[in-house]
Amino acid sequence: MTKVMGAAMRRIQAGNALTAFGIGFTVPFLYIYVAQVRGLGSMAATSAFVAFAVSALVALPLTGRVIDRRGPVPVVIGAAVAASAGALSLGLSTGIVPILLSALALGAGQAVMQPALATMIVWCSTPGTRTRAFALQFFMQNLGLGIGGLIGGQIVDESRPASFTLLFGIEAVMFLVLAGVILTVRMPHAPSIKDAVPRDESRSGGAWKRLLEHKAMVKLLVLGFVIFFACYGQFESGLAAFGTEAAGISPSTLGFALAANTGAIVVAQFVVLKLVEKRRRSRVIALVGLIWTVAWVIAGFSGLGHGSAMMAAAAFITTYALFGIGEAMLSPTLAPLVADLAPEGSVGQYNSAFALVKQMALALGPLGVPLGAGVPMLYIGVFIVVSLGIAWLALRLGKQLSAVQDRPSLLGSRIVAQGAKAGSEVGEPVDA
Repeated sequence: MTKVMGAAMRRIQAGNALTAFGIGFTVPFLYIYVAQVRGLGSMAATSAFVAFAVSALVALPLTGRVIDRRGPVPVVIGAAVAASAGALSLGLSTGIVPILLSALALGAGQAVMQPALATMIVWCSTPGTRTRAFALQFFMQNLGLGIGGLIGGQIVDESRPASFTLLFGIEAVMFLVLAGVILTVRMPHAPSIKDAVPRDESRSGGAWKRLLEHKAMVKLLVLGFVIFFACYGQFESGLAAFGTEAAGISPSTLGFALAANTGAIVVAQFVVLKLVEKRRRSRVIALVGLIWTVAWVIAGFSGLGHGSAMMAAAAFITTYALFGIGEAMLSPTLAPLVADLAPEGSVGQYNSAFALVKQMALALGPLGVPLGAGVPMLYIGVFIVVSLGIAWLALRLGKQLSAVQDRPSLLGSRIVAQGAKAGSEVGEPVDA
């Protein structure tokens, strides 16, 4: 990695962390703000969440092409400005229509930022440093979200709408800070990735058609959808409904569970990184599926009612912590794999496609609520099977990957071996 790339990476990571810090101020309190503080009810609050999802699903299919043609920097800046306007407007809105319009702007801005920032990280990294770069990004995001939520919880007051306006104002400022930081980033001069897969000129059609003809990427998209639906899509919907309805978990215990999830990520991220960065990515993802299978079994135990309330709470918190460990294993695995699969000049398109799949999974996540609340043991059984499916899909994906794509550490080993060979040849005595 060059000095320019290193300096750019540090600024990108700092901007990313500050943005997560700002988002953390509002994410835990959006439902309360719309439903109770503005007095619009639960349907209006649900509609705001739907607006977030819809805006992302509309914006992301168009984002990748713009990133690849114009570069990620202007895309991040434009998305940050849009998100800032949406956040500020949301904090000032009192009616359902302005709240929904604000949510559309905020949701679209946040969604577009994800693949653009991921592309910047890819441009400023090498196969050898990319795994650690994405692990650091995930670590900083969770740390920022956690600190922001903690501070926001001390500021917020349901009896004072102005306290919520302040939170959204802080979030808006942090988006503008991100835009300012990205403006100062000096990206590498060459916009293409030297280690990218060469573009297959035999494939005709648009960018989406070429992507859908890429078997390994399609399998990764399917795997990504299942992962995000089974984990992130259930955190604040189906699993929360299961915990409160079947396991009798109190809201405060649910808060502790979410904190345990974040804490597990923050504590385990770099310990886990050392264990996974030299192993096959497909097997790491498969192991995550098995860990999450255990997590769902433990969640099921919390809802059986055979133990005390304390045991049920401990089991539920353990479930969230195990999910966090799995997330820490995925962060240095999935995003770098997307970049390594992308043909030259298509990194933005591939990152956008993966972000789109994530948003679709999150949008469909609440479908688990009726099962989690009404048929709890069936809910647990379904997601045990889904988690085992993650392991199976990951191993199937591994058969589609090249040796270096599945284990990028091999590339470094080859470079070292070639260097050693060249050195030995230079040092060999010459016959007189």
